[in-house]
Amino acid sequence: MFLSAGQTSDYIGARALLSSFPQAKALLADRGYDADWFRNGLIEMGISPCIPSRIGRKVQIPHDAELYRQRHKIENMFARLKDWRRIATRYDRCLILFLSACALAATVIYWL
Repeated sequence: MFLSAGQTSDYIGARALLSSFPQAKALLADRGYDADWFRNGLIEMGISPCIPSRIGRKVQIPHDAELYRQRHKIENMFARLKDWRRIATRYDRCLILFLSACALAATVIYWL
């Protein structure tokens, strides 16, 4: 897990995590991660990128729309985490306390 500042671009987090991705068949991501260097890095690792192209991209790169629809499960998980006021408003200034609150909330959500 990698936590960055709220105003930080998705590219920064992707660059930091790219080398530590586990083995996977595909990576589902939104348009914010549409960059040639990121796609090429995933392909070099043997991971198929399922990322829709940005609207302003000159040459649109096709993606598997059927697989991309599965991304809603991840978005739903984040929506459920944000039901917890402490996480949604980020009361904790300390990184470790905030990630601990996220882990606790995820555990409770999973078991309920």
